[in-house]
Amino acid sequence: MSAATEITDETKLAAIVREAHTVAVVGMVDESKADRPAFRIPRMLQEHGLRVIPVNPTIMTSLGETAYPDLASIPTRFDVVDIFQRSEKVGPIVDSILALPPDRLPRVVWLQTGVRNDEAAARLTMQGIQVVQDRCLGVYAAKYRHKT
Repeated sequence: MSAATEITDETKLAAIVREAHTVAVVGMVDESKADRPAFRIPRMLQEHGLRVIPVNPTIMTSLGETAYPDLASIPTRFDVVDIFQRSEKVGPIVDSILALPPDRLPRVVWLQTGVRNDEAAARLTMQGIQVVQDRCLGVYAAKYRHKT
């Protein structure tokens, strides 16, 4: 994958984080697993003014928000999808993103630290969706957004 299709420029990363409003977090866990990054990072996002929507079929709620079994079930728009899944699970998640109606597609798909899938990322960028791989959205939120 060429650097042109994956966002790595610090200025562009900062802009993504500053312009984000609602983040659908695939693989988010609830308070029963509060020690895990898939809870701690979304909590950090929420503390920095982002609305976090949990996407996990095994939980009902997290951080005061209703959890949804999949992205298609979320009734409101989200501009970022943050993925807390292993790299090999990203392909089917991208399939579900690309199956959304055009007016519901996110602006950005963000793969958390340690998660890369160049083939899936290329499919997203071909549809005009920005992709960030192997970076922690929480770190960028802490760096570029004010705490609420």
